[in-house]
Amino acid sequence: MELPIFPLNGAVLFPGTSLPLNIFEKRYVEMVNYALARDRYIGMIQADKNDKLYNIGCVGKIHSFNETNDGRYLISLHGTNCFKLIKELDQSYNFRLVEAQLIDNNENIGKLNDKHRKELLKKYESYIKMNNINIALDDLDKIDLPQIIKFIAMVSPFKNEDKQVLVETNNIDDFYDKLLSIIELELKADFTSKTIN
Repeated sequence: MELPIFPLNGAVLFPGTSLPLNIFEKRYVEMVNYALARDRYIGMIQADKNDKLYNIGCVGKIHSFNETNDGRYLISLHGTNCFKLIKELDQSYNFRLVEAQLIDNNENIGKLNDKHRKELLKKYESYIKMNNINIALDDLDKIDLPQIIKFIAMVSPFKNEDKQVLVETNNIDDFYDKLLSIIELELKADFTSKTIN
């Protein structure tokens, strides 16, 4: 499929999640107009340190939008599928257009259970205290574990490379393991730096 893309490091989208965006740059206003005139799909993707696009991103469908008086768009994207970038297309637009191949979602939960939920929320509680993040864990505990996992991955100030690893993980069990590992490594690094200092 042809897909207009929005390269935005740190802002990741996963299938089944929503991402609010404030679109104000002229080229990305043009991108939203392009998407609204067609199928409403936009690809969210990150770039590496050399500004080269990663191979995997997530397709978002615009499910609500508002135009502001000063020419901005306030949109909400709903993640549908991850995609593999095949190639960038030559085009006359100010935004980037790619040929993308959709990746099937794998939402099967194998090993995940209530024990995993408690373990993740306990570690995440330490993580948000360490980073002074204001999140109500009681509210988080009321939603399904796959949604908790994706929410944490989206809102946490992880390194872009770590977020990319999660975007590229299609199996929810593996996603859980990698997310927990990222949190544990950050907690360990914080503990080590405090011990040394």
